[in-house]
Amino acid sequence: MSTTELGRLAPLATPLPTPPVHEVLTPAQWTTLMAIASTVVPEVLRSTSVTAISQLGLPDAEYDATVDEIRAIATAPPDVEVVQRFLAEGVASYETFRRELRRYLTLHVREDARNGMGLILSTLNTRAGSLILTGSTVPFHEQTISVRTDIMRRWSLSYLPPLRAVCRILTQLSKSLYAKTSTTLGPLLDFPRAPVHGTPGQGYDFQFVQFGQGSGPETIECDVVIVGSGCGAGVTAKNLAEDGHRVLVVEKSYHFAPEHLPMSELDGSVRLFEGGAAQPSDDGSITVSAGSSWGGGGTVNWSASLQTQGFVRKEWADQGLNFFTSAEYQNCLDRVCHRMGVSTEFIEHNHGNQALMEGCRKLGYSCKAVPQNTGGKRHYCGYCTMGCGSAEKQGPAVSWLPDAARAGAQFMEGFEVTRVLFDENNPRSNKAIGVTGIWTSRDEKIKRPVVVKAKKTIISAGTLWSPVILQKSGLKNPQIGRNLKLHPANWVFGIWPEEVRPWEGAILTSVCDEFQNQDGQGHGVKLEAMVMLPNWMLAVIPGRGLDFKKTCLKFKHMNAFITLCRDSGSGRIYPDPNSGHPRMEYTPSVTDRKHTLEGLLALAKIIYVTGAKEISTVIEGVPSFVRSTSSNDSKDDADPGINDPAFLAWLDQIRAVGVQSPNTPFGSAHQMGTCRMGISEKTSVVDPRGRVWGAEDLYVADASVFPSASGVNPMITNMAISDWISRGVAKDLRREEGGQQESARL
Repeated sequence: MSTTELGRLAPLATPLPTPPVHEVLTPAQWTTLMAIASTVVPEVLRSTSVTAISQLGLPDAEYDATVDEIRAIATAPPDVEVVQRFLAEGVASYETFRRELRRYLTLHVREDARNGMGLILSTLNTRAGSLILTGSTVPFHEQTISVRTDIMRRWSLSYLPPLRAVCRILTQLSKSLYAKTSTTLGPLLDFPRAPVHGTPGQGYDFQFVQFGQGSGPETIECDVVIVGSGCGAGVTAKNLAEDGHRVLVVEKSYHFAPEHLPMSELDGSVRLFEGGAAQPSDDGSITVSAGSSWGGGGTVNWSASLQTQGFVRKEWADQGLNFFTSAEYQNCLDRVCHRMGVSTEFIEHNHGNQALMEGCRKLGYSCKAVPQNTGGKRHYCGYCTMGCGSAEKQGPAVSWLPDAARAGAQFMEGFEVTRVLFDENNPRSNKAIGVTGIWTSRDEKIKRPVVVKAKKTIISAGTLWSPVILQKSGLKNPQIGRNLKLHPANWVFGIWPEEVRPWEGAILTSVCDEFQNQDGQGHGVKLEAMVMLPNWMLAVIPGRGLDFKKTCLKFKHMNAFITLCRDSGSGRIYPDPNSGHPRMEYTPSVTDRKHTLEGLLALAKIIYVTGAKEISTVIEGVPSFVRSTSSNDSKDDADPGINDPAFLAWLDQIRAVGVQSPNTPFGSAHQMGTCRMGISEKTSVVDPRGRVWGAEDLYVADASVFPSASGVNPMITNMAISDWISRGVAKDLRREEGGQQESARL
């Protein structure tokens, strides 16, 4: 494709807001923090060119060999000058990196976590503190890069959990921000700003409620207010608007039309995700990525449209929720799939999904195609986690919310709900009468308090925010926020001899379910392909310093895969005492880590039999496996496959080290269960119709009502349950309106 054609596909810019000006770290703390970051991503120069201790100097012979090694990775070797610019680019003097690091620390890191990190940074600035934490009285930032690298290696295996956590989080953050802000990495990888497959699409022209300057609260009245605009909210809005009710959908984030999508990795992490796309649990053992945009998770997910499996439906029905094994629930599943054109018919697997399918075939593992919500069209785009520029992915902003608009629904962006309002004239009934919060204009120049009065209030703010809104509204049910269920994920990377351009093609079109029931109770892992945008994978890939830079250049030959665990453990969500935002208490259980280990070993085998020359995990202390070029050279010898002694020894090493917590990082893009549905207020938050226990006219309709983890990507389950709940709300409204009309006649 020509440069001109690519230019036409390039999305419109989405400039980020001005970063905070106030400092959250002292100058001395910044010095140490940047020393850590420059250890992870250093400036690599010839020793004769080094002018600062933050730079990594190599003797001429080693430097020239490094340049040659990097050039040899590429099929078409880049110019020497291009490689040298890449090596010389670090983070120590990179103002864009520092600006975005300040933004992240100020806006997205909890105050207590920031204070804890600051304490460690300050300690490293003292001789006594450095002696305790590094074994040397020389402050960390005054050490050479090689010494710092060894110190950070020891931190990663430290017996002190805070030190281990800070090391891992700052390492991942440094890599992630480097990948987002680098000016040399993308061109060297030939990574295009926009997907080269597909064409820009046309989005719906949403109209949003606006307010001018003023001091007092604005008041809006409607029949139904829906808090959130994601998968549950979209279905709910469509159903209730089409039933003839006055619907208002409110969302704390903002809408970006397809011409702005996909966003860059830097802009998208701020504009489209909660907490900068990386929210760690309290102990740092897992990091959550949750959509926070117009359309919610449906704007940033990977199109996977799997229906709730039978064993999960039975588990929920056995808890007294018979609806889940009814024909009506299947009708709900089929209805939402039909609206989005869910199908496997038009799938074209990219390299990662081909490798998963072929590896499973060679090993005899069960594997199948994953239905896509792409409107019955071929959709060969690997960028959709930054938003779908073709408008082919039928998320809420493309399908459900436009349907609701055409039926008369209204919309408000930039409105953060602080609490549900209850009827003060009848406090015993706990009757919800709407919500209140703060509306912020898109340019952030106007802030206004807003009150929304409604007959029915539906909280569809997602598993993180829905329980927090209920808690901040004064509801006392101790179940609110508990039963947090995730799909903890872990990674295995493969590097192939050929270029595979992993960012091209649909992200998740295949799934291996061979290991989904390891305990006989429906708990285990599924194996899936991973989104392959540089920032997403380079943040967690092993290595620091020069090793990390070399790995970056292998990215065109790389694919990553995940173990998606249906968890047996649980956690909780609660409001942060300082910000009021959701905090997460969660640690992957021993059982879930055991199941994950089996999945990692299986993925390694899949990657091996599909020809990868190098395989890595994120388990600290386990080196990469590099396939011997001399193995099976003789045509007379049978190919041992996964019985290769060297490979088996490496697998044994993984099993011996294990998936320890919190040493081994986990991630999750699926959050469920914090407003669990059930048949008793003692064990749940909402009843089988989605009504909040202990309140009137208040409902929850999103993934937070799942009784336990879905075990599959939760979009379709979320939509089907919300379809059921919203149809029940419509019946309640019709019944009440009919009763009022009858009373008026009498």
